[in-house]
Amino acid sequence: MSDTDTTTTLANEPLKAALDGAVVTLEDVLTDFRPAASVEELGRISAIGHGIAWLTGLANLEYEELVALPRNQFGMALNLDANETGLILLDKGDALRAGQQVHRTGRVVDVPVGDTLLGRVVDPLGRPVDNRGPLRARSRRPIEREAPGIMDRSPVTVPLETGTLVVDALMPVGRGQRELIVGDRQTGKTAVALDAIINQRGKGVLCIYCAIGQENSEVAKVVADLQQHGAMEHTIVVTATGKDAPGLNYIAPYAATAMAEFFVDSGADVLIVYDDLTRHARAYRELSLLLRRPPAREAFPGDIFYIHSRLLERSARLKKGGSLTALPIAETEAQDISAYIPTNLISITDGQLYFSPRLFEAGTLPAIDVGLSVSRVGGKAQLPAYRRAAGDLRLSYSQYEELEAYARFGTRLDEPTRKALERGRRVREILKQPRFQPIPSAEQIILLLALTAGALDSIAPTDFVQAKETIRKAVREQAPGLYRHLASGAEPDDDDRTALVQTVRAALEQSA
Repeated sequence: MSDTDTTTTLANEPLKAALDGAVVTLEDVLTDFRPAASVEELGRISAIGHGIAWLTGLANLEYEELVALPRNQFGMALNLDANETGLILLDKGDALRAGQQVHRTGRVVDVPVGDTLLGRVVDPLGRPVDNRGPLRARSRRPIEREAPGIMDRSPVTVPLETGTLVVDALMPVGRGQRELIVGDRQTGKTAVALDAIINQRGKGVLCIYCAIGQENSEVAKVVADLQQHGAMEHTIVVTATGKDAPGLNYIAPYAATAMAEFFVDSGADVLIVYDDLTRHARAYRELSLLLRRPPAREAFPGDIFYIHSRLLERSARLKKGGSLTALPIAETEAQDISAYIPTNLISITDGQLYFSPRLFEAGTLPAIDVGLSVSRVGGKAQLPAYRRAAGDLRLSYSQYEELEAYARFGTRLDEPTRKALERGRRVREILKQPRFQPIPSAEQIILLLALTAGALDSIAPTDFVQAKETIRKAVREQAPGLYRHLASGAEPDDDDRTALVQTVRAALEQSA
């Protein structure tokens, strides 16, 4: 044997020993292996429609259970008939065909929850759509949950400051309340809701904006506005666009509410905006008709009231936990506030803000009709200073609107009526407010006190924009003690009122 052969043999000995050990280990594994039988329920797609699918073979499928479809797509069981199951698709389903195999997942539809969602834009299944990488959520929650019981709720006693003067003064919203925003298209409904989100910056209130059935460009503009005003840090945007499957639009508000409830259970206060539930109702109507459910009024299914009531009943202020405040938005057609969906939502919620096209066209923004708007709960949560400052402002403003219509006929007016009209014009001007400029509560009270005390009677309505800025700046800088006192929400006494009027008049005279 040569030296080369001797070297090769010695080099192969460690390899041979390792292979012998691996064979022994594999034999032990095969000897100890005991195959375990598992049962998996499979079904097949019998028919495909627009946004729905019919299945056969899944006899034990449960209501709202998630079903795994081919190509990593999912659906939710909504019709459990004797011979087949009606499924709403949560993806577009373009690649699905009759005869394809499906299987149960054993769980209902759920979404990721947690702090990692703050500042992100996700779809109703929790999938990111903002090109900022995957979410790293540690837990998930079902989108459906039973509403808190009566004994688990606390009275609404803490105000939710929206930053909109006409709302905070005349139709206040409390934490845990449900206040409907209703009106025709393009009347500023979303603008007021976004102002409320922006105004929560630094107040410890987390926000969720749920866009239902909107265009991608509209959602992108909302996200850009929130980022521009520093509100995305405390906000989650959940979006289902008009191009998505109707099933995604249907589950969107429930998914957004599940994300909100995670924070509520940990003791946080959350504001959620549903924009809007009219599109949500239309998506559900479309799915119901495709699933061959019998239509009722305006072709909506009979349980349309239930799907919204079980959603909005989840908003509450809890004894053990935080609060969930809801601002659902509904769209009317031709100012018909008595239509089916708006009246349903009005009966479910704790008040409504009605946006008038007439006021919008006249340039009165926000275009909230004080006569048709109401808050049934928030008045108990309103700061005492508002009650002293606003007083009977709501009643006098409503009377002014009636007098204004009467005065258009050219009727000769007596002196009290003329003064009431002049005061009403000033009330309207003081309530006007540009977009994305929320006013702190202390400055709102200052403006209202100056108005009701007559300090603005000498100012022409056309000069109110500059006058309001002058008043706010003067009190902040020249009367900081009074400003801090009003910011605390304490009710102003006669001395505070006198000091405020003096400061306001001096500032207006100086700026004239």
